[in-house]
Amino acid sequence: MQNEKNRTRAVTDVIIILVLTILTGTILIIACGANPADAYALFFRGIFGTKAGFTEIFVKACPLILTGLGCAVVYRTGFFNIGAEGQFYVGAMITTIIALNLTAVPGILRLILALAAGFVAGGLWALIAAVFKAKFNISEIIVTIMLNYIAINFLGYAVRSFLMDPAGNVPQSAKIDEAAQLKVLIPATRFHAGILIAVACVFVVWFFLDKTTMGYELRAVGLNKRGSACNGISVMKNIVLSAFLSGGLSAVAGGIEVLATQKKLLEGISANCGYTAVLIALVAFNHPIGVLIVAVLYSAMQVGASSMQRQMGVPSSIVNILIGVVVVLILARELFHKIKIRNNKEKGGRA
Repeated sequence: MQNEKNRTRAVTDVIIILVLTILTGTILIIACGANPADAYALFFRGIFGTKAGFTEIFVKACPLILTGLGCAVVYRTGFFNIGAEGQFYVGAMITTIIALNLTAVPGILRLILALAAGFVAGGLWALIAAVFKAKFNISEIIVTIMLNYIAINFLGYAVRSFLMDPAGNVPQSAKIDEAAQLKVLIPATRFHAGILIAVACVFVVWFFLDKTTMGYELRAVGLNKRGSACNGISVMKNIVLSAFLSGGLSAVAGGIEVLATQKKLLEGISANCGYTAVLIALVAFNHPIGVLIVAVLYSAMQVGASSMQRQMGVPSSIVNILIGVVVVLILARELFHKIKIRNNKEKGGRA
């Protein structure tokens, strides 16, 4: 009975959030001087109107899925990683170095080695903040934000010096040769094999967190560190493990962006997806399958909003406003239910 009530309440909350979000979007469209009906028609036409437009959703979702997964894993242990952006850049750099220099290695093997090296490098980069947190109790938020700046600026230095294409004068690396690129799977689109890697990672992470002993320990540490320690679960080990996995997944997102989409390393390669990943993990309640769904929906909104902007002049930044509205509504929902539970307990105590 209680479970049925909880499910009904959750469905009701989702419907309310959805209605309020659509209402907010409609108001913003009207404020731009556009007709909401025409704008929404163009929005959906941009998503479903062409094969290229529809597949572009998954191209945009690929790095968001992986960085969102990285955030979700580490948040399960109560470690608030804001460093997905920097870890993305580290993975992109290391992947590029391997792909450009190990030319004697056959293409597919070089591709695997490049992504694996990027994963390890991103994981080690994230461990810096984890060790500071576990050993010295220094805020991981501050450390990961500072590490972002270091990684982003080091990439800017790299593409102007040792990684700069010797055949040009633009701050970017040489093009990755075709043998080491992730292949396009649907002709006349940008739909690439990296998307399949991202989806596979979703199910691997889901299985790891929900079906293994190590995943159980990660979740236990996030729910109650002191209780976990009292039951023989190492808090430090699990924070370090989750941080390494988080950094590695975000770094793979950077590697795939280099090998599949851009085909080279350049500044601003992430398009801030490392920061967007924090919101995606939050909206998905840190559930791997939820991350996949939210990342695809967010990317669909981006594609549809771009269509509105091109044809009606409605700013595509509306998408980011609406995502912010959704996050605020989710937080308000959680606060409302906590207050309600507390009031019920107080009434029960007085009775």
